Amino acid sequence: MSGLGDGFSDLAEQLAARKQQHLYRSRLITETAQGADIRIGGQSYLNFCSNDYLGLANHPQVVASFQKAADHYGVGGGASHLVNGHSAVHHELEEALAEFTGRPRALLFSTGYMANLGIISALLGRGDAVFQDRLNHASLLDAGLLSGARFQRFKHADVSDLDKKLSASAARRKLVVTDGVFSMDGDLAPLPELVQVTQKHNGWLMVDDAHGFGCLGEQGQGCAEYFNLDQQQVPVLMGTLGKGFGTAGAFVAGSDTLIETLIQQARSYIYTTAMPPAVAAASLTSLQLVQSESWRREKLSALIAQFRRGAEQLGLELMASQTPIQPIMVGDSERAVQLSNALKAAGVLVTAIRPPTVPAGTARLRVTLSASHSEQQVGQLLDVLARVTGESK
Repeated sequence: MSGLGDGFSDLAEQLAARKQQHLYRSRLITETAQGADIRIGGQSYLNFCSNDYLGLANHPQVVASFQKAADHYGVGGGASHLVNGHSAVHHELEEALAEFTGRPRALLFSTGYMANLGIISALLGRGDAVFQDRLNHASLLDAGLLSGARFQRFKHADVSDLDKKLSASAARRKLVVTDGVFSMDGDLAPLPELVQVTQKHNGWLMVDDAHGFGCLGEQGQGCAEYFNLDQQQVPVLMGTLGKGFGTAGAFVAGSDTLIETLIQQARSYIYTTAMPPAVAAASLTSLQLVQSESWRREKLSALIAQFRRGAEQLGLELMASQTPIQPIMVGDSERAVQLSNALKAAGVLVTAIRPPTVPAGTARLRVTLSASHSEQQVGQLLDVLARVTGESK
Protein backbone atom coordinates (compact mmCIF):
# COMPACT_ATOMS: atom_id res chain seq x y z
CA MET A 1 0.00 0.00 0.00
CA SER A 2 2.14 2.87 -1.25
CA GLY A 3 1.62 6.42 -0.09
CA LEU A 4 0.70 5.65 3.51
CA GLY A 5 4.06 6.84 4.78
CA ASP A 6 6.40 5.57 7.49
CA GLY A 7 4.76 4.24 10.64
CA PHE A 8 1.66 2.85 8.93
CA SER A 9 2.96 -0.59 8.00
CA ASP A 10 0.59 -2.27 10.47
CA LEU A 11 -2.36 -0.46 8.90
CA ALA A 12 -1.21 -1.62 5.46
CA GLU A 13 -1.15 -5.20 6.74
CA GLN A 14 -4.70 -4.84 8.08
CA LEU A 15 -5.89 -3.52 4.72
CA ALA A 16 -4.22 -6.42 2.90
CA ALA A 17 -5.92 -8.87 5.28
CA ARG A 18 -9.28 -7.26 4.55
CA LYS A 19 -8.77 -7.86 0.85
CA GLN A 20 -7.88 -11.50 1.42
CA GLN A 21 -11.03 -11.98 3.53
CA HIS A 22 -13.20 -10.37 0.81
CA LEU A 23 -14.16 -7.57 3.23
CA TYR A 24 -12.48 -4.67 1.43
CA ARG A 25 -14.79 -1.84 0.41
CA SER A 26 -14.39 0.44 -2.59
CA ARG A 27 -16.25 3.55 -3.66
CA LEU A 28 -18.15 3.90 -6.91
CA ILE A 29 -18.01 7.31 -8.58
CA THR A 30 -21.51 8.14 -9.78
CA GLU A 31 -21.78 10.61 -12.68
CA THR A 32 -25.54 11.26 -12.71
CA ALA A 33 -28.36 12.16 -10.38
CA GLN A 34 -29.89 9.35 -8.29
CA GLY A 35 -32.58 7.42 -10.08
CA ALA A 36 -33.54 4.00 -11.39
CA ASP A 37 -30.76 4.37 -13.98
CA ILE A 38 -27.39 5.84 -13.09
CA ARG A 39 -24.06 6.12 -14.88
CA ILE A 40 -20.72 5.05 -13.41
CA GLY A 41 -17.49 5.17 -15.42
CA GLY A 42 -19.41 6.10 -18.54
CA GLN A 43 -21.64 3.02 -18.32
CA SER A 44 -25.34 2.91 -17.43
CA TYR A 45 -26.64 0.63 -14.69
CA LEU A 46 -29.98 -0.32 -13.22
CA ASN A 47 -29.73 1.01 -9.67
CA PHE A 48 -30.97 -1.33 -6.93
CA CYS A 49 -28.83 -0.08 -4.05
CA SER A 50 -30.14 3.44 -3.37
CA ASN A 51 -32.05 4.72 -0.33
CA ASP A 52 -34.14 7.00 -2.57
CA TYR A 53 -37.21 4.92 -1.78
CA LEU A 54 -39.85 7.32 -3.08
CA GLY A 55 -37.90 8.61 -6.08
CA LEU A 56 -37.69 12.20 -4.81
CA ALA A 57 -33.92 12.80 -4.88
CA ASN A 58 -34.10 14.26 -8.40
CA HIS A 59 -37.76 15.33 -8.47
CA PRO A 60 -38.10 18.55 -10.54
CA GLN A 61 -40.10 20.36 -7.85
CA VAL A 62 -37.60 19.43 -5.13
CA VAL A 63 -34.70 20.56 -7.32
CA ALA A 64 -36.49 23.84 -8.15
CA SER A 65 -37.10 24.56 -4.45
CA PHE A 66 -33.42 23.99 -3.73
CA GLN A 67 -32.37 26.32 -6.55
CA LYS A 68 -34.79 29.06 -5.55
CA ALA A 69 -33.70 28.94 -1.90
CA ALA A 70 -30.01 28.95 -2.92
CA ASP A 71 -30.66 32.13 -4.90
CA HIS A 72 -32.16 33.71 -1.76
CA TYR A 73 -30.05 32.27 1.08
CA GLY A 74 -26.82 31.33 -0.70
CA VAL A 75 -25.23 27.92 -0.26
CA GLY A 76 -23.77 27.70 3.24
CA GLY A 77 -25.60 27.77 6.55
CA GLY A 78 -23.07 30.34 7.76
CA ALA A 79 -23.09 29.46 11.45
CA SER A 80 -24.53 27.06 14.00
CA HIS A 81 -28.23 27.18 14.79
CA LEU A 82 -27.50 28.88 18.13
CA VAL A 83 -25.45 31.69 16.58
CA ASN A 84 -27.23 32.96 13.45
CA GLY A 85 -27.48 29.90 11.21
CA HIS A 86 -31.11 29.12 12.06
CA SER A 87 -32.95 30.54 9.05
CA ALA A 88 -36.66 31.10 8.55
CA VAL A 89 -36.83 28.08 6.23
CA HIS A 90 -35.13 25.86 8.85
CA HIS A 91 -37.77 26.95 11.34
CA GLU A 92 -40.59 26.38 8.85
CA LEU A 93 -39.35 22.84 8.18
CA GLU A 94 -39.15 22.06 11.91
CA GLU A 95 -42.72 23.23 12.42
CA ALA A 96 -43.93 21.23 9.40
CA LEU A 97 -42.16 18.06 10.62
CA ALA A 98 -43.66 18.48 14.08
CA GLU A 99 -47.14 18.74 12.62
CA PHE A 100 -46.52 15.81 10.26
CA THR A 101 -45.36 13.51 13.07
CA GLY A 102 -48.06 14.67 15.52
CA ARG A 103 -45.53 16.04 18.01
CA PRO A 104 -45.32 19.53 19.54
CA ARG A 105 -41.76 20.21 18.37
CA ALA A 106 -39.07 18.99 16.00
CA LEU A 107 -35.36 19.79 15.81
CA LEU A 108 -33.12 19.55 12.74
CA PHE A 109 -29.70 17.91 12.70
CA SER A 110 -27.22 17.93 9.83
CA THR A 111 -27.05 14.11 9.59
CA GLY A 112 -28.73 11.08 11.12
CA TYR A 113 -25.46 10.03 12.74
CA MET A 114 -25.18 13.43 14.44
CA ALA A 115 -28.80 13.27 15.54
CA ASN A 116 -28.34 9.93 17.28
CA LEU A 117 -25.08 10.97 18.93
CA GLY A 118 -26.65 14.21 20.13
CA ILE A 119 -29.93 12.74 21.40
CA ILE A 120 -28.51 9.87 23.43
CA SER A 121 -25.59 11.81 24.89
CA ALA A 122 -27.89 14.67 25.93
CA LEU A 123 -30.41 12.40 27.64
CA LEU A 124 -28.05 10.03 29.46
CA GLY A 125 -24.88 10.03 31.54
CA ARG A 126 -23.24 8.14 34.37
CA GLY A 127 -25.80 6.42 36.55
CA ASP A 128 -28.14 5.87 33.60
CA ALA A 129 -28.61 2.84 31.34
CA VAL A 130 -29.24 2.38 27.63
CA PHE A 131 -30.67 -0.81 26.14
CA GLN A 132 -30.24 -1.39 22.41
CA ASP A 133 -31.32 -4.00 19.90
CA ARG A 134 -28.27 -5.98 18.73
CA LEU A 135 -28.94 -5.04 15.10
CA ASN A 136 -29.31 -1.29 15.66
CA HIS A 137 -27.55 1.08 13.28
CA ALA A 138 -23.90 1.83 14.04
CA SER A 139 -24.72 5.44 14.96
CA LEU A 140 -27.06 4.29 17.73
CA LEU A 141 -24.54 1.82 19.09
CA ASP A 142 -21.75 4.40 19.01
CA ALA A 143 -23.98 6.93 20.74
CA GLY A 144 -24.78 4.46 23.51
CA LEU A 145 -21.12 3.67 24.08
CA LEU A 146 -20.12 7.34 24.12
CA SER A 147 -22.94 8.48 26.41
CA GLY A 148 -21.27 7.31 29.64
CA ALA A 149 -24.39 5.34 30.56
CA ARG A 150 -24.26 1.61 31.16
CA PHE A 151 -24.64 0.10 27.72
CA GLN A 152 -26.50 -3.19 27.16
CA ARG A 153 -27.66 -4.94 23.98
CA PHE A 154 -30.69 -7.21 23.86
CA LYS A 155 -31.31 -9.98 21.35
CA HIS A 156 -32.77 -8.81 18.08
CA ALA A 157 -36.50 -8.02 18.46
CA ASP A 158 -36.54 -10.11 21.66
CA VAL A 159 -38.85 -8.32 24.09
CA SER A 160 -38.46 -10.96 26.81
CA ASP A 161 -34.68 -10.54 26.78
CA LEU A 162 -35.14 -6.78 27.08
CA ASP A 163 -37.59 -7.29 29.96
CA LYS A 164 -35.00 -9.31 31.89
CA LYS A 165 -32.32 -6.69 31.38
CA LEU A 166 -34.63 -3.84 32.41
CA SER A 167 -35.73 -5.78 35.50
CA ALA A 168 -32.12 -6.18 36.61
CA SER A 169 -31.29 -2.48 36.20
CA ALA A 170 -31.36 0.04 39.04
CA ALA A 171 -30.38 2.93 36.78
CA ARG A 172 -31.73 6.43 37.32
CA ARG A 173 -32.87 6.74 33.70
CA LYS A 174 -33.54 3.85 31.33
CA LEU A 175 -33.54 4.50 27.58
CA VAL A 176 -34.59 1.73 25.20
CA VAL A 177 -33.36 2.34 21.66
CA THR A 178 -34.35 0.59 18.45
CA ASP A 179 -34.40 1.05 14.71
CA GLY A 180 -37.95 1.21 13.36
CA VAL A 181 -36.89 -0.58 10.16
CA PHE A 182 -33.59 -2.43 10.43
CA SER A 183 -31.32 -1.20 7.67
CA MET A 184 -29.63 -4.49 6.76
CA ASP A 185 -32.53 -6.91 7.35
CA GLY A 186 -35.50 -4.75 6.35
CA ASP A 187 -37.72 -6.07 9.14
CA LEU A 188 -39.74 -3.94 11.56
CA ALA A 189 -39.11 -3.67 15.29
CA PRO A 190 -41.98 -5.04 17.43
CA LEU A 191 -42.80 -1.53 18.60
CA PRO A 192 -46.12 -2.16 20.44
CA GLU A 193 -44.44 -4.83 22.59
CA LEU A 194 -41.38 -2.64 23.13
CA VAL A 195 -43.65 0.19 24.26
CA GLN A 196 -45.34 -2.08 26.78
CA VAL A 197 -42.17 -3.42 28.38
CA THR A 198 -40.45 -0.01 28.39
CA GLN A 199 -43.39 1.62 30.16
CA LYS A 200 -43.56 -1.28 32.60
CA HIS A 201 -40.05 -0.35 33.77
CA ASN A 202 -40.60 3.46 33.65
CA GLY A 203 -38.19 3.86 30.75
CA TRP A 204 -38.15 6.01 27.63
CA LEU A 205 -38.39 4.55 24.14
CA MET A 206 -36.38 6.04 21.28
CA VAL A 207 -37.10 4.95 17.70
CA ASP A 208 -34.76 5.67 14.80
CA ASP A 209 -37.17 5.63 11.86
CA ALA A 210 -34.64 6.47 9.15
CA HIS A 211 -35.91 3.76 6.76
CA GLY A 212 -39.60 3.95 7.65
CA PHE A 213 -40.17 7.70 7.45
CA GLY A 214 -42.01 8.56 4.23
CA CYS A 215 -42.52 4.90 3.28
CA LEU A 216 -44.68 3.34 6.01
CA GLY A 217 -48.18 4.30 7.09
CA GLU A 218 -51.03 5.63 4.97
CA GLN A 219 -49.69 9.18 5.27
CA GLY A 220 -46.02 8.18 5.17
CA GLN A 221 -45.47 9.11 8.81
CA GLY A 222 -43.44 5.96 9.38
CA CYS A 223 -43.43 3.25 12.01
CA ALA A 224 -45.32 5.25 14.62
CA GLU A 225 -48.26 5.67 12.24
CA TYR A 226 -47.96 2.08 11.01
CA PHE A 227 -48.38 0.80 14.59
CA ASN A 228 -50.68 3.68 15.66
CA LEU A 229 -48.34 4.88 18.42
CA ASP A 230 -48.43 8.38 19.90
CA GLN A 231 -45.92 10.59 21.67
CA GLN A 232 -46.61 9.07 25.08
CA GLN A 233 -45.65 5.67 23.70
CA VAL A 234 -42.71 6.82 21.56
CA PRO A 235 -41.41 9.96 23.31
CA VAL A 236 -38.22 10.18 21.21
CA LEU A 237 -38.82 9.85 17.46
CA MET A 238 -35.91 10.34 15.08
CA GLY A 239 -36.11 10.40 11.29
CA THR A 240 -33.83 11.19 8.39
CA LEU A 241 -34.43 13.23 5.26
CA GLY A 242 -31.83 11.59 3.01
CA LYS A 243 -33.78 8.41 2.28
CA GLY A 244 -37.53 8.48 1.65
CA PHE A 245 -37.45 12.29 1.38
CA GLY A 246 -34.54 12.31 -1.07
CA THR A 247 -32.72 15.31 0.44
CA ALA A 248 -30.32 15.37 3.43
CA GLY A 249 -30.22 15.80 7.19
CA ALA A 250 -32.29 14.46 10.07
CA PHE A 251 -34.64 15.50 12.85
CA VAL A 252 -35.98 14.45 16.22
CA ALA A 253 -39.62 15.05 17.14
CA GLY A 254 -41.08 15.09 20.63
CA SER A 255 -42.20 17.23 23.54
CA ASP A 256 -41.17 20.80 24.23
CA THR A 257 -39.07 19.57 27.16
CA LEU A 258 -37.22 17.06 25.00
CA ILE A 259 -36.45 19.55 22.24
CA GLU A 260 -35.34 22.30 24.63
CA THR A 261 -33.08 19.80 26.40
CA LEU A 262 -31.45 18.89 23.08
CA ILE A 263 -31.02 22.54 22.08
CA GLN A 264 -29.20 23.19 25.36
CA GLN A 265 -27.21 19.95 25.66
CA ALA A 266 -26.82 18.04 22.37
CA ARG A 267 -23.22 18.72 21.40
CA SER A 268 -23.62 17.53 17.81
CA TYR A 269 -26.38 20.14 17.42
CA ILE A 270 -24.70 23.01 19.26
CA TYR A 271 -21.22 22.74 17.77
CA THR A 272 -21.82 22.41 14.05
CA THR A 273 -22.87 24.66 11.19
CA ALA A 274 -26.55 24.45 10.26
CA MET A 275 -27.50 22.49 7.14
CA PRO A 276 -27.71 24.68 4.02
CA PRO A 277 -31.06 26.51 4.02
CA ALA A 278 -31.64 25.31 0.45
CA VAL A 279 -31.68 21.70 1.72
CA ALA A 280 -34.37 22.66 4.23
CA ALA A 281 -36.41 24.29 1.45
CA ALA A 282 -36.06 21.20 -0.74
CA SER A 283 -37.13 19.03 2.21
CA LEU A 284 -40.28 21.10 2.67
CA THR A 285 -41.24 20.36 -0.92
CA SER A 286 -40.45 16.66 -0.39
CA LEU A 287 -42.72 16.66 2.64
CA GLN A 288 -45.54 18.11 0.56
CA LEU A 289 -45.02 15.41 -2.10
CA VAL A 290 -44.92 12.65 0.52
CA GLN A 291 -48.31 13.87 1.78
CA SER A 292 -49.99 14.53 -1.58
CA GLU A 293 -48.64 11.65 -3.70
CA SER A 294 -49.62 8.50 -1.85
CA TRP A 295 -49.32 6.62 -5.15
CA ARG A 296 -45.57 6.48 -4.54
CA ARG A 297 -46.04 4.28 -1.48
CA GLU A 298 -48.67 2.21 -3.28
CA LYS A 299 -46.37 1.63 -6.25
CA LEU A 300 -43.48 0.79 -3.93
CA SER A 301 -45.60 -1.83 -2.15
CA ALA A 302 -46.56 -3.39 -5.48
CA LEU A 303 -42.90 -3.57 -6.57
CA ILE A 304 -41.90 -5.15 -3.25
CA ALA A 305 -44.59 -7.82 -3.71
CA GLN A 306 -43.48 -8.43 -7.31
CA PHE A 307 -39.85 -8.84 -6.28
CA ARG A 308 -40.61 -11.19 -3.40
CA ARG A 309 -42.81 -13.42 -5.56
CA GLY A 310 -40.16 -13.63 -8.23
CA ALA A 311 -37.26 -14.20 -5.84
CA GLU A 312 -39.13 -16.97 -4.03
CA GLN A 313 -39.87 -18.67 -7.36
CA LEU A 314 -36.12 -18.60 -8.05
CA GLY A 315 -35.46 -20.30 -4.71
CA LEU A 316 -33.55 -17.33 -3.32
CA GLU A 317 -33.38 -17.03 0.47
CA LEU A 318 -35.16 -13.81 1.40
CA MET A 319 -35.40 -12.26 4.83
CA ALA A 320 -38.66 -11.37 6.60
CA SER A 321 -39.08 -7.88 5.14
CA GLN A 322 -42.09 -6.05 3.75
CA THR A 323 -40.10 -2.82 3.29
CA PRO A 324 -38.05 -1.51 0.33
CA ILE A 325 -34.99 -3.24 1.85
CA GLN A 326 -35.00 -6.79 0.43
CA PRO A 327 -31.84 -8.70 1.41
CA ILE A 328 -30.98 -11.99 -0.29
CA MET A 329 -29.08 -14.18 2.17
CA VAL A 330 -25.85 -15.58 0.76
CA GLY A 331 -23.76 -16.40 3.85
CA ASP A 332 -20.23 -16.48 2.47
CA SER A 333 -18.58 -13.08 1.89
CA GLU A 334 -16.58 -14.21 -1.15
CA ARG A 335 -19.69 -15.55 -2.89
CA ALA A 336 -21.66 -12.39 -2.06
CA VAL A 337 -18.95 -10.28 -3.71
CA GLN A 338 -18.85 -12.59 -6.72
CA LEU A 339 -22.61 -12.34 -7.18
CA SER A 340 -22.53 -8.56 -6.81
CA ASN A 341 -19.77 -8.34 -9.43
CA ALA A 342 -21.68 -10.64 -11.78
CA LEU A 343 -24.78 -8.47 -11.44
CA LYS A 344 -22.70 -5.36 -12.15
CA ALA A 345 -21.20 -6.99 -15.24
CA ALA A 346 -24.80 -7.52 -16.41
CA GLY A 347 -25.62 -3.85 -15.83
CA VAL A 348 -27.35 -4.14 -12.44
CA LEU A 349 -26.06 -2.55 -9.22
CA VAL A 350 -26.74 -4.51 -6.01
CA THR A 351 -24.42 -4.12 -3.03
CA ALA A 352 -22.80 -7.06 -1.23
CA ILE A 353 -23.10 -6.49 2.52
CA ARG A 354 -20.44 -8.24 4.59
CA PRO A 355 -19.10 -8.30 8.15
CA PRO A 356 -18.64 -6.25 10.25
CA THR A 357 -21.79 -4.51 8.95
CA VAL A 358 -23.65 -7.80 9.43
CA PRO A 359 -22.75 -10.80 11.64
CA ALA A 360 -20.17 -13.31 10.39
CA GLY A 361 -21.68 -15.90 8.09
CA THR A 362 -24.61 -13.69 7.05
CA ALA A 363 -23.21 -11.85 4.01
CA ARG A 364 -26.01 -10.85 1.68
CA LEU A 365 -27.07 -9.00 -1.43
CA ARG A 366 -29.00 -5.95 -0.27
CA VAL A 367 -31.61 -5.12 -2.89
CA THR A 368 -33.40 -1.81 -2.36
CA LEU A 369 -36.47 -0.83 -4.33
CA SER A 370 -37.77 2.61 -5.25
CA ALA A 371 -40.97 4.10 -6.58
CA SER A 372 -38.80 5.30 -9.48
CA HIS A 373 -38.42 1.69 -10.66
CA SER A 374 -40.81 0.17 -13.19
CA GLU A 375 -42.29 -3.34 -13.17
CA GLN A 376 -40.14 -4.06 -16.22
CA GLN A 377 -36.97 -3.05 -14.38
CA VAL A 378 -37.81 -5.27 -11.41
CA GLY A 379 -38.44 -8.06 -13.89
CA GLN A 380 -35.04 -7.39 -15.47
CA LEU A 381 -33.41 -7.62 -12.02
CA LEU A 382 -35.08 -10.98 -11.42
CA ASP A 383 -33.95 -12.27 -14.83
CA VAL A 384 -30.34 -11.31 -14.14
CA LEU A 385 -30.51 -12.81 -10.63
CA ALA A 386 -31.79 -16.07 -12.09
CA ARG A 387 -28.85 -16.21 -14.47
CA VAL A 388 -26.03 -15.25 -12.09
CA THR A 389 -27.23 -17.35 -9.17
CA GLY A 390 -27.74 -20.32 -11.46
CA GLU A 391 -24.22 -19.94 -12.90
CA SER A 392 -22.68 -19.72 -9.40
CA LYS A 393 -24.17 -23.01 -8.13
